Order: sequence, then C-alpha cells, then structure tokens
Amino acid sequence: MSNQKKRIFQIEAFQNRVVVDPKYAEKTWKILEHAIHEIYNHNASGLSFEELYRNAYNMVLHKFGEKLYSGLVTTMTAHLKEISKSIEAAQGNLFLEELNRKWNDHNKALQMIRDILMYMDRTYIPDTHKTPVHELGLNLWRDNIIHSGKIQSRLLSTLLELVHRERTGEVIDRGLMRNIVKMLMDLGSSIYQEDFEKPFLEVSAEFYRGESQKFIECYDCGDYLKKAEIRLNEEIERVTHYLDAKSEGKITNVVEKEMIANHMMRLVHMENSGLVNMLLNDKHGDLGRMYNLFRRVPNGLAMIRDVMTSHLRETGKQLVTDAESLKDPVEYVQRLLDEKEKYDGIISLAFSNDKTFQNALNSSFEYFINLNSRSPEFISLFVDDKLRKGLKGVSEGDVEIILDKVMMIFRYLQEKDVFEKYYKQHLAKRLLSLIVKLKTACGYQYTSKLEGMFTDMKTSQDKMQGFCSSHPELTDGPTLVVQVLTTGSWPTQPSITCHLPFEMSALCEKFRSYYLGTHTDIKAIFGKGQKHELNVSTYQMCVLMLFNNADRLCYKEIEQGTAIPASDLKRCLQSMACVKGKNVLRKEPMSKDIGEDDSFFVNEKFASKFYKVKVGTVVAQKESEPEKQETRQRVEEDRKPQIEAAIVRIMKSRKVLDHNNIIAEVTKQLQSRFLANPTEIKKQIESLIEREFLERDNSDRKMYRYLA
Repeated sequence: MSNQKKRIFQIEAFQNRVVVDPKYAEKTWKILEHAIHEIYNHNASGLSFEELYRNAYNMVLHKFGEKLYSGLVTTMTAHLKEISKSIEAAQGNLFLEELNRKWNDHNKALQMIRDILMYMDRTYIPDTHKTPVHELGLNLWRDNIIHSGKIQSRLLSTLLELVHRERTGEVIDRGLMRNIVKMLMDLGSSIYQEDFEKPFLEVSAEFYRGESQKFIECYDCGDYLKKAEIRLNEEIERVTHYLDAKSEGKITNVVEKEMIANHMMRLVHMENSGLVNMLLNDKHGDLGRMYNLFRRVPNGLAMIRDVMTSHLRETGKQLVTDAESLKDPVEYVQRLLDEKEKYDGIISLAFSNDKTFQNALNSSFEYFINLNSRSPEFISLFVDDKLRKGLKGVSEGDVEIILDKVMMIFRYLQEKDVFEKYYKQHLAKRLLSLIVKLKTACGYQYTSKLEGMFTDMKTSQDKMQGFCSSHPELTDGPTLVVQVLTTGSWPTQPSITCHLPFEMSALCEKFRSYYLGTHTDIKAIFGKGQKHELNVSTYQMCVLMLFNNADRLCYKEIEQGTAIPASDLKRCLQSMACVKGKNVLRKEPMSKDIGEDDSFFVNEKFASKFYKVKVGTVVAQKESEPEKQETRQRVEEDRKPQIEAAIVRIMKSRKVLDHNNIIAEVTKQLQSRFLANPTEIKKQIESLIEREFLERDNSDRKMYRYLA
C-alpha cells in the first residue's frame, strides 16, 4: 500500500492535460462508485488504487468535486443502512460482536476511501468548508448506526447490563466492552458522554444507593468500610480496563457520595463498631480505611477529627480526675504517657501523620492535663522516680527515651514554673540520696561534708518559709534570706563585719529567736547506758518527751498528747522510726509508712559513733493539701516579678499601649513558663503606676504610658 501511495503522489507532480467529453464526470464517478462498493464488499484486492486516485484527482481538477463528494455521501449511506440491518438482526451476545466487527470493517473501508480521495481532502474540502472524508465517515456511522432507532437504546441497555453483571460477580468480555466504548469515544466525546457515560453514572448511583443501604443494615462499621473500599477499587479498575480515563473521577464521586458521604454520621457513631470502638481497641486497619475513605468526601476528615477530639478529651478528663490515679503520681503520669503513645501510634499508622490530627491531639492533651492542678507536681515526681531507678540497672538509653516522652507531656503544661518549683525540691532529695549511696560505699567521712551542705540548703529553705509564715507582718518591709550552715561542712570564708541598719538588725534578731525556738537539743540515754545529744525539731522534741512517762504509745495517744497536725506528725514519726541511723524510736508493725494503728517505743538498741546526732525530718513524697497550698502560694509570689518585668519590657519598647494589648502581650511572653492571670497582670500594672514606672493617659483611662 505504501508503494501505491508513492506512485499516486507522484501523479500530482505532472500537469494533466485531458480533453473532457460531456459524459466524463458520469463515467469516472461510476468507476469510483464501483470501487467503493467493492471495498465494502471485501473485494478490494483487484482494484488499482493508482488508477482510482488519478480518476478522483481529475474529477476535482476539472471542477467535478461536488459530484464526487455528494456521490460519496450517498454511496456510504446506502452501505451503512445495509450494515445497520445486519447489526439489528444479531441476537443476544452476538449483537455487540456484530457491531464491533462491522465497525472494524467500516474503519478499514474508510481508510482506503480516504487514500483514493486524498486530493479532494486536501483541496476541494478546505475550499468549500465541507467535512473531511474520515470525519464524514464517522458522522455517517453515528447517524445511521449508533443513532438508529433500533440500535441506540439496545446498545445502551446492553452495555449497562454487562456492567451490572460484572458488579454482581459475573465475568464479562472486557475486550469487547473496551472496543465498543472506544468506538463511542472515537465518534466524539459528546457521543461517549451523552450516549453512555451520563446514563452509566445515573444507573451506578442508583445501584450503590441501594447496595449501601443493604450493607449498612447488615454489617458493622469495619466490614462496611471494607465493602466500600472494594467497590471503589473495582470502579477504578473498570475505568482502567474499558472506560474513558476521564470517567474515573466521575464514577468514584458517585461511589463516594452514595457509600460514604450519605452515611458518614451513622458509620462514625455506629454502636460497638464505630470510630470510638476502633480507637479504644487500636484497630489501626479499620481506622486507616476510614481515614482514606472519608478524606475523599467533603468534611469527612473533620468529622473523624471532631469525634476523636471529643472522645480523647472525655477519657483524658476521667483519667486526670480519677481518685485512684491521684493516689499514685507515677502511675498517673505513666497512664498519660501510655495514652499519648497510643494516639501517636494511631495518627502515625492510620492517619498518615496528618498534621491536623496531630494538632487536635496536642490541644486535647493540653486541655485535660491542665484540668488537674497537680499535674506539674506529679510529672516532677515521675521524672524523679525514673531517674532514681536509672541508677539501678536501667540503661542510659532507656532513661533518655522515657525523659523524651515526659518532655512531650511537659510541653502541654500551662504552669511550667510550678513544675520547676517541685522539681528543684525533688532534685535536692535525689542528690541527698546519692550522697547516702556514696556514704554506704565509701564511709561516712567521704560524704559527711557534702551531706551536710545539701541538708543545710534544704533546712535553710524550710526555715525561711516557716519564718515568713510566722511573721506575716514583715511582708511590707525589708526581705531577709538566711542560710543556716553547719560549721565544718562548708569552705571557710573570711569573716566580714559591719554595722547593720536598725531595721535589718531587728529583723535578724527576730529570725534568731524563731530559729532557736524551733530547734532543740535534748539528751537521751539508750540501752546499756549509751548517751547521745539529739538535735531535733520542736515537733520531734514534743514526741520524744512523751516517752519520759511511758514505755509504749500508740499513734492516737501521741496525736492527742502533742496536737501536732496529722501530716506533720506522720512525717515526724517516720523520720525518727523509719530512717536508718536516725531511728531513735521503733514501731510496730515495721513498715516505711506510718499508720494510725501503729504503736511506738524507744529503740534501746540505738547506737551512733557520734555523741551529737541530728535527726532530720522526712520530706513528703506527695504534698498534703496544706503543703500544696503553700507551694502554690510560693509559685504565685515568684510569678509577680516575672509579670512585672514583662510589663516593663513591653512598655519600654512600645511607650504607649492600651490595657487589652498589654494583657495579650504579657500572656504571650510568659506562656512558655505559665499562663498569666489577667487579674494579677492588672495588679502589677497598678503597682508600677504607684511607683511611677507607668502612668494613665488623661483622656483614656485604659491607655498607659511608659515613664523613662
């Protein structure tokens, strides 16, 4: 065929000088018409395409292009009407096969006819704005075959029936389907869309509407989602095999709307299998499937995120307010860490590390952790506990992992300064604990000075707090900070004397009186005449003096005889009966905790190589309510200068600022440490105004000016 074309093309290079007789056009067209009949009847092998091309060429050249074109239309139309009858006569499954076979024959015939009429295609048709030969052949096929009254509806119903059969599990001839659908696409996108795609989508919506209703009544949420996922994948595969690629988005939208969007609320809240059930039981597969399906529909992920957030906040609130959890700070924090790890896993494995879900998780944890005002204290106790255990065989890497996890929880605290306050105390205790271990390993002399230094720091802090509490009238005067140090434990410093002002001298005298009133040295004689001078607190002295008149006392008797508050009494008894080396008393039953049914007696076997023995007071692991209030008060006092400094920094920079903006900027500056109380900010503003650091604007009382 290619050689023939070359010869035909060469003809165009010659000037054709033919004398035309009156019957030339009719004779020439008869030759070409016969050739077209032969082509459609599969007898083209005997035709001379070079001669046929020359005849068509000469007809156009001699101005008979219209006769050639109209004759082509008439002849092709006649053949297509005969083809239409043949297709209409095909029964059952043979219908599509006959249509496909005739379509292939028509395409082959159309190709040969176009080659013969190539010169007309290149000159006459553009000049007269007529339809090119190939496009003409497609249009005639569309009008006489596809839009035939007996074929059009039958073709559509047959195609839709095959799709339905495939959806219900039958195997169909996908190759034949692909050829027929491609035929529609070749006839033009509008033919494919109007004659097939549009009704296909309508029928599909009806199918999935009914199926989704049946599924949701019969299956739980997880199984329903599996069915929906399978159907979605099937439709995508169907497009790949025999539909137009542009149909994928349209058919998947149908499945998504009918099977997911219309049932989202019911699926998410489905009893015993919905989203909350999946979260509780770590069903990562089902959660991932829900995420991937719901992300396809409007507001799908928002619904999952909102339900997850609501559930997480509710369970978190129960966790931080549960009375049993509050009994054990370490267990309390461990449950928080477990919950965080659980949801981190869900977001990673099921929700594709979606940042919006991570943000929802963070906001939920920040919400419920701060519902419990003791969270900072408990987190500090947890860290202290893990670091203590880190000294007992736990690898450094494991400790680091735990601390990294705790830091995630720590970031949610709004009152980070409260954590700092507690952790300072716990750190000091742990350092003292280390000294005890060193003493056991290396002897008392090795650590005696270190132990004395840490003990002095803690004792000094306690004494200053007690002094301030017992003299509330001193809050408006000079501030005194005293370090009570043990001689010999600290490096010697040159003694520098000076004359103190009267106000400071009087203040020092008050502290001296307070200190001497709270510490007492008492002499005690134990078994075998062992004598010691005990340095004890006032509470400890009161308890020990009771044993001058009794050999054994129960807890209730001691409580009644001393009137010491219960929490302080238990710590006092614990320090004298449960601390090795300081146990001047014994208790029954022996345990590390003090119970109200315990009884106490003098430890006749007590011995120490030192004559003077200092008996300290055990620090409570978890603060009592009064201690908690005291710590909270100290925290609030520590916050005041920080708030004041932030106000000054802001006003120094801005010069003039209104009240609301000061509140907002101070809160923002301090939020990394604590959530500043607007009332306290206002108090500090008033204080700065009184001290002439700020002033109010005369015309607007809510506007402040910085005074240099």
